[in-house]
Amino acid sequence: MLPQQNKLIIIAAPSGAGKTSVTRHLLKALPGQLAFSISCATRQPRNNEKDKVDYYFITVADFKYKIDQQEFVEWEMVYEGKYYGTLKSEMQRIWQLHKVPLLDVDVQGGINIQQQYPHDSLSLFIEPPSIEELERRLKARGTETPESLLARLNKAAYELSFKQQFDHIIINDELERACAEAEKVVKEFLNPNP
Repeated sequence: MLPQQNKLIIIAAPSGAGKTSVTRHLLKALPGQLAFSISCATRQPRNNEKDKVDYYFITVADFKYKIDQQEFVEWEMVYEGKYYGTLKSEMQRIWQLHKVPLLDVDVQGGINIQQQYPHDSLSLFIEPPSIEELERRLKARGTETPESLLARLNKAAYELSFKQQFDHIIINDELERACAEAEKVVKEFLNPNP
């Protein structure tokens, strides 16, 4: 069981909904309280992503070994052959810094973590204003093939059906407003009796 002070914040969303932008805002707004929980991923880094900063980029074989060793709080094969997971050691590293881990995770991963830490976690679901807007955002990234775009949109439609399982739903129709709403909710969670 977790000591009471070991809180965690989960940010989940369909791909392209803006969870990374909201996560970056929260880290900038609350640097003394939050620290980014670096996930493991078996995919290749995108654009400016750096190993051990954005993700721990590892091989599928290494990832499967860590599964066998029960090193993950949660893990999932998000897309065919592409695994993502949150290491127990990463959360311990952040708690030892006396900070709260901020987890930027897949929707299913967010639900799994929340179930393991029901009293110590705050979960935020970042919702796109529409599937059409999500498609526009994903196309604007310039990283998707027609096939991967379709896969992400289909997955997003499915993931939206789980939004009620999160503590708060934030519609990201305007990023600045969504970030401010997320910041308010997180501050209330971190400091329940101001």
